[in-house]
Amino acid sequence: MRYGLIAGNGRFPLLALESARTLGHDVTVLAIQEEASPEVEALARRCYWLSLGELGKLIQILKKERITEVVMAGQVRHTNIFSSIRPDWTLIKLLASLPARNTDGLIGGVVKILADEGIHLRDSTALLKPLVAGAGPMTRRKPGKEETADVEYGQLVADALSGFDVGQSAAICERACVALEAMEGTDAMLRRAAGLVNGRRLTLVKAARRREHLLFDVPVVGRDTILVMRETGTTALAVEARRTLMLDKKEMVKAADEAGITIVGLA
Repeated sequence: MRYGLIAGNGRFPLLALESARTLGHDVTVLAIQEEASPEVEALARRCYWLSLGELGKLIQILKKERITEVVMAGQVRHTNIFSSIRPDWTLIKLLASLPARNTDGLIGGVVKILADEGIHLRDSTALLKPLVAGAGPMTRRKPGKEETADVEYGQLVADALSGFDVGQSAAICERACVALEAMEGTDAMLRRAAGLVNGRRLTLVKAARRREHLLFDVPVVGRDTILVMRETGTTALAVEARRTLMLDKKEMVKAADEAGITIVGLA
């Protein structure tokens, strides 16, 4: 299968490329200059670098390579989308047509423009199905009674948060919402929450956006998430089953076990 892979930051693009190579897919990488790691070049058959605002160039490359199936992999920081972007004419016209300039509106508009050109955006987990979170406890330790109560409350908060174009995570302490994720990202949100609870235990709950597809902005956790949880006194992590990617999944669960952290997938 031939794919184009739009690469953002983090390990998601690298793992997707390694998986694609194993599966025998022909992948051309379109690496975002402001985000992607140089490592993507070594794993890609072909690699093109382009800036966040170069939508016209993106379409030209895909047409040149005769690619009609595209996957987005990796994070694009919200601060870059709204502060660093230098739009080309194609993107300027798209921005002018948007009723709201939020992430959903912007990427949704890109999806439509690509579709008009015969290019289809596919599920961003397509190359990494084995790393999608399952349901139920994943660590040796299951959530305790108080953690379970925090998870249940946090799920209500995170679900409500996911209805807006902001973050995907909530930090909960004793059934109270301490912090919500915005543009700063999950790690910074947890550190902010830790500064508010005076050493009390936190629970981290992540939820996917309220949409049927997983074309972009899929919730992602990994070993680094566990390291920040350990640093901030966060003892439980709840993620949405079948809609969350767990990067370096085995290493992540091992690190959680070593730290006494519990991870659970919410059905």
